[in-house]
Amino acid sequence: MGKNCPDASRTFADDEKKTAHDAPKRVLVLGGSGLLGQALVQTLEKKRYETIAPSHKELDVCDARFVEEYVLSLRPDYIYNAVAYTAVDKAEDDEANAMALNRTLPCTLGRIAKSAGIYLVHYSTDFVFNGKRNTPYDEECKPAPLSVYGKSKLEGEKALLFLNPENFCIVRTAWLFGHGRKNFVRTILERCALQGSVNVVHDQIGSPTYSMDLAEYSIALAECNGHGLFHIVNAGCASWCELAAEAVRVSGCDCPVFPISHEEYATKAVRPAYAVLCTAKFTATTGIVPRAWPLALADYLNLEYQDMPHH
Repeated sequence: MGKNCPDASRTFADDEKKTAHDAPKRVLVLGGSGLLGQALVQTLEKKRYETIAPSHKELDVCDARFVEEYVLSLRPDYIYNAVAYTAVDKAEDDEANAMALNRTLPCTLGRIAKSAGIYLVHYSTDFVFNGKRNTPYDEECKPAPLSVYGKSKLEGEKALLFLNPENFCIVRTAWLFGHGRKNFVRTILERCALQGSVNVVHDQIGSPTYSMDLAEYSIALAECNGHGLFHIVNAGCASWCELAAEAVRVSGCDCPVFPISHEEYATKAVRPAYAVLCTAKFTATTGIVPRAWPLALADYLNLEYQDMPHH
């Protein structure tokens, strides 16, 4: 375990023994209604953090002055920024709005957090890489984004790293699936129900990641005072086609999954062909080895399948 980590053997009963002066730490989650945000809120509340997740109506994240006033009035111990412009193809024609959420907002939060001594966790993406490797990317690999989305996320990273804070961590993740929002796995199963078969890209390889695991792991990283860039994904790698096929198999769907090339599934934005992320630095810091993505996928489907079409 990392030297700053809490005792991993601590139990719920131990938490119950806290005295009155051991007030729970206050956490601000931005983007709390999103795929990752919902997982963060659920996990933080389970861990007995005082968790605040303002809605879009309560907090306009594009209003820097209001964001600063809101944060300073709240005085959280931690901020988790799960807000992002994630419409990869739309971003190609909407660079200004992508930059506003993916660069300007983290820059604003970084400045506020640094001046107020608040620990900030910001999330980035595998799309900062060009995919021209065939071995996993670690945090020392040079970014070279292929899309406006990837560029905007990299600019957000640079803005935070320029501040050189001791209480920030930037978490790159990838291929997120989970509860409460549309995601690739759910989309595939819904298409299976409607179409009877699906065609899925086989020549793009990445790191499938369960939102609940990402939340758990990134909270552990914050508790260990992780600093700088980290990659957090589930272990292993897959093509989109392999991820789809495993989802179909586990869910019990009778639905053939046919591999196609990325040229046969044209998109406006260019995706990296290979963007597997190495989590060795995260493990060295926390002592946590991320579990394999097929195990995480099975857990997701076991919990979610009651809402899925039955076959």
